[in-house]
Amino acid sequence: MSNDAAQTQSAAVEAETPADAAAADALVLAAFGPGRFAKTAERLRERAGIAAGFVIREGDRVVGSVRLWRIVAGEASALFLGPIAVDAASRRTGLGADLVAACVDHARGAGVAGVLLVGDPPYFTRFGFQAAPDVHLPGPVDPRRVLWLPITAETASGMTRAAP
Repeated sequence: MSNDAAQTQSAAVEAETPADAAAADALVLAAFGPGRFAKTAERLRERAGIAAGFVIREGDRVVGSVRLWRIVAGEASALFLGPIAVDAASRRTGLGADLVAACVDHARGAGVAGVLLVGDPPYFTRFGFQAAPDVHLPGPVDPRRVLWLPITAETASGMTRAAP
């Protein structure tokens, strides 16, 4: 198999287990540094419960991680995606896309109106995410980076908060 083929091959995404939590947290810290704790998205995650987590392993090592958090966007039940973290040596191989796809698949069966995230529009629009100008987060955030993936016809607008 050529190196290019290996880089685009889908990875096996697995549900995160309690035994993976420390490795996933370390991966996120290595990818984003301590500055992530000052971000509005992190404030929302601190109050929300984890709905699901996914990891990618290379042998016994976790090389990719993402979590979905239970939130309400206005009145719409939703999931908040992030952060997505991939080990530095495994970046640009499609693992991030595999993790996003797992989240979208999970959301489609979770009975939520959609998935919200703060991220790069050119990256996430290929998964169906679109600008969410009427959704607000509880703190400063670039509104151009607030993205919504509709799962049902219910729209999201208003303030975002942790689900009760």
